[in-house]
Amino acid sequence: MKYLIVGLGNIGAEYVNTRHNIGFVVADTLTNELKGETSIEKLSIVSRVKYRGRTLIIIKPTTYMNLSGKAIKYWLEKENIPIEKMVVILDDIALPTGTLRMKPKGGDAGHNGLTDIIEKLGTNVFARLRIGIGNDFPQGRQADYVLGQWTVSEEKLMAPRVDIATEMIKSFITIGVNRTMTAFNNK
Repeated sequence: MKYLIVGLGNIGAEYVNTRHNIGFVVADTLTNELKGETSIEKLSIVSRVKYRGRTLIIIKPTTYMNLSGKAIKYWLEKENIPIEKMVVILDDIALPTGTLRMKPKGGDAGHNGLTDIIEKLGTNVFARLRIGIGNDFPQGRQADYVLGQWTVSEEKLMAPRVDIATEMIKSFITIGVNRTMTAFNNK
């Protein structure tokens, strides 16, 4: 059984350690924990790992955040993975910093990466793990905020939350989205 785990972010040194790249951080943490090998392949940085008898294809699209749907569609088709076996990990300014929420479907909530994924896949019914990055920015400065570096206090707060996010992904793989939501959301 195969699963597609998608960490959203932007490639390039200027985006390392930015709020918008939290999906990449979680994908890297999961890959490292499960001792995966990473390679650059078509449209993504890819790791293949085994977890409890399942194969996980962990991707970080190299298309930049706002064009993530192209990479996701390619890997779902290439690996013949049904959409219900996919989870997308992304930042969310509508949630307080460090909040973790898994959902089985939903709109794009103004997130350009999600907008492209929904458009390219033709559906909004896929699991996503939303990671709160807060919204402490002046009006009109959203892009600067999400593309900005974490503060020291935010980094301290987020480090254990990244570990919980990887546990949520492993839970999704073993017990599904609904039971994972019950176990982890609002904790």
